[in-house]
Amino acid sequence: MTSRPFRTVLVANRGEIAVRVIRTLRRLGIRSVAVHSDADADALHVRMADEAVRIGPAPAAESYLSVDALIAAARRSGAEAIHPGYGFLSESPDFARACAEAGIVFIGPGPDAMAIMADKIAAKQTVAARGVPVVPGSDGHGLGDEELAAAARDVGFPLLVKPAAGGGGKGMQVVTAEPELAPALASARRVAAAAFGDDTLLLERLVERPRHIEVQVMADRHGHVIHLGERECSLQRRHQKVIEEAPSPLLTPAQRDRMGAAACEVARSVGYEGAGTVEFLVSDGDPDAFFFIEMNTRLQVEHPVTEQITGLDLVELQLRIAAGEPLPLTQDDVELRGHAIEARIYAESPERGFLPATGTVLDLGQPAGEGWRWDSALIPGLVVTGDYDPMLAKAIATGADRAEALARLDGMLAAGRVLGLDTNMGFLHDLLALSEMQEGRVDVDLIDRLGAPDSGNSSAEDRAAASLVLHFGRAEQAGSPWRADGWRAGRTTEAPGTTLTPLGGTAYRLTIDGRSETIHAVADPDGATVWLHRDGRTRAVDAPDRATVLARRLASRERASGPVSPEVRAAMPGTVVQVAVRDGEVVEAGALLLTVEAMKMEHSLLAPLAGVVRIALLPGHLVRRDQVVATIETPATPQEVP
Repeated sequence: MTSRPFRTVLVANRGEIAVRVIRTLRRLGIRSVAVHSDADADALHVRMADEAVRIGPAPAAESYLSVDALIAAARRSGAEAIHPGYGFLSESPDFARACAEAGIVFIGPGPDAMAIMADKIAAKQTVAARGVPVVPGSDGHGLGDEELAAAARDVGFPLLVKPAAGGGGKGMQVVTAEPELAPALASARRVAAAAFGDDTLLLERLVERPRHIEVQVMADRHGHVIHLGERECSLQRRHQKVIEEAPSPLLTPAQRDRMGAAACEVARSVGYEGAGTVEFLVSDGDPDAFFFIEMNTRLQVEHPVTEQITGLDLVELQLRIAAGEPLPLTQDDVELRGHAIEARIYAESPERGFLPATGTVLDLGQPAGEGWRWDSALIPGLVVTGDYDPMLAKAIATGADRAEALARLDGMLAAGRVLGLDTNMGFLHDLLALSEMQEGRVDVDLIDRLGAPDSGNSSAEDRAAASLVLHFGRAEQAGSPWRADGWRAGRTTEAPGTTLTPLGGTAYRLTIDGRSETIHAVADPDGATVWLHRDGRTRAVDAPDRATVLARRLASRERASGPVSPEVRAAMPGTVVQVAVRDGEVVEAGALLLTVEAMKMEHSLLAPLAGVVRIALLPGHLVRRDQVVATIETPATPQEVP
């Protein structure tokens, strides 16, 4: 495979997947065209491409989801084909049809196959007719809430509410009892309408402690369909995958063959072309019992683990299939070698319930080593906003066996650093240490059963290091004659015997009671937080000046005068999508006040106590993290409540 399947390809996406596709285009000598919103004008994928075209403002609906803007960009740049990546319009039949009408090759399946598989109801009906087992649930399009409520009684609780369109767990709700159904339906419809433009819902029986296993398939237009083995994707939270690996530690070779054959039959049922992923729920106790969930008609986020154990470039295969070439290998040619594990790195705060985080990348350490692959679009100075999905990067480790891959991934997470905003890297590090993970005994509910992660409060040593970093920065700005080979901070430290020596850039040698280690540290521009990376962990250390400390103490004393604060604050920056109460309305403690959405995730804000709510926000309003969005006025006595 040496010829170029295309001369110019436009990548209709952003972030790490755009960077990953552009790398393959470069290797094949294909001219690459990037597209970008105003928020991404200086992004890495824009810098890497041979040409870049602006397609609109930051909101995805006006840029990356604009079919007209993308087609116009392809025409302007002379692109013969469009690679959609994943997310956005990658599974849109309308986009695929628009490409065909414009004479542009869509690098993906045909719109008819995409339309069937994008509709989970139609997909289940289609594959069931071919003998592939499916999860019991509701059946039918356009069911209203009353019809779904009736179907729920037949399906039984617990169950899943799922948007019929789209994927990635967006809008999915777990309902354990009937009183939870109505609000779950409302939330799922809201998310589905916003994310996919279609609020059709379906219900599925919730399989207790299941394994989520998916099979990678490739199909060409000449009738050849093969599978490239399976991926274990059971470590999830809120139905979003966190850690994936290939092959699954659960399956035997015989079970792998049966599941792979079923996946190929799913692809054949719709005349599939290109790369696709067939997802199954598998019983942990009986791997022979598996159920079709859905087919993702695109490249998956976790495709690198398949590439690592097969030695194949799936993007190159996509390009060649889209150009009409036959698959260059048969099923007998597919050989799985070793083991690969991927961890998704998100901008989020695990100790705050995994709420999305925003900020600026102040310092970046991207790991490189044997068996390590780092897929990322991160660059120093990158501003991470709430406009897009919070995934920042993927750490992929490969070994001769699962134990070696796990050990390498652990080292990779310790070596990598992203300073300037909260990430889940420390949480991922902890997940790898779990006995369930080490032994391959994972399921989709494992993370939920773990409970809230440790808040990661900084130690006295961390605070001492942060204090010294701030003092060094202030002394440098003031042109202080203090020696650059370290000093004792005296009263400014919380741990006696601590010194700090700058090593260049963000690196320092931290010495505590004669024991030295190399750390990386950088202060926020406002100087209130110092980001430390030490012992393979990143910590945000609160390091306010004296005036800020005094103000906080006073505020704390004021809050301490009552058992519960009447202020309701936004836990994350985002957009108000629902206001459930009127200004001046009397509410009970725990009542839903409003819902904020950011990075494709909804967060409900509840009344902390009973009283009269004061709120001036409307759907569409933007809120900042920690902004007061409502207050509860409580009367002197219950009789005074109007």
